[in-house]
Amino acid sequence: MLTLPVRQLGESERRAVERLLDLDPYAGAQVAERIAARGLAWWRAEGRVLGYGARRNLESICWLGGNLTPVLASEPAVTAFAEQLSGEERLCSSIVGRADAVLGLWDRLSGHWGPARDVRPNQPLLAADAPPPVAADPQVRRVRGTEVDRLFPAAVAMYTEEVGVSPLAEDGGRGYRRRVGDLVRAGRAYARFADGKVIFKAELAVVTRRTAQVQGVWVAPEWRGRGIATAAMAAVVRDALSRFAPTVSLYVNDFNLPARRVYERCGFRPVGTLATVLF
Repeated sequence: MLTLPVRQLGESERRAVERLLDLDPYAGAQVAERIAARGLAWWRAEGRVLGYGARRNLESICWLGGNLTPVLASEPAVTAFAEQLSGEERLCSSIVGRADAVLGLWDRLSGHWGPARDVRPNQPLLAADAPPPVAADPQVRRVRGTEVDRLFPAAVAMYTEEVGVSPLAEDGGRGYRRRVGDLVRAGRAYARFADGKVIFKAELAVVTRRTAQVQGVWVAPEWRGRGIATAAMAAVVRDALSRFAPTVSLYVNDFNLPARRVYERCGFRPVGTLATVLF
């Protein structure tokens, strides 16, 4: 029998939640950004935060929205979260977080929520806290507000290649286009153009006071193998460190050896392992 049941957290416990998120600033970055912007009230945050632990000793949390993300989830917490969630309909499109917690949740939830479209059990989580030791590509720059139409096809290609489904399928791409536009307006989208087309792109998809998390890294297929990615990423990392946060982080599929070599050259170091379950 569980002695510490899961409960939904509210704004009164925000400081305790923020203290936990500070203990895992990279794996919990997406949750930290959302809570910093919208708090813990579910009607504002578009998600719920579940807590595990005594009221005066919060041990673990789990964000439940478009994604399901456990943070600092011990084995007893994973068991308790799974017991709570197994009675609910799956609404999230993925489970993502530290590998031990994600795979533990999926082991317990797969019978209720399965099948998954894909399980990626080993995604190195990397971080850098200094400018890269390699030269930055001067042609990589922030995307201007007038260039969203030029960036969007590359963003769709990256998403489809990475996730395995097109972002246009859900609503014709309207929601995804809004997201791309928001990142451009926030100065968090980078690209290199050649002959009017995007040949490299990356975004700071998550920004907290602790880290800027890079996602959506993509090189046009006809430009791959030419060695442009390292200098391009170096430009992104330098700008992110100067404008947004004291560290830059990202995660990558373990089988993507070319990308891992690029990140290593740019000074990224391992800080953990994530896993993702895609529906």
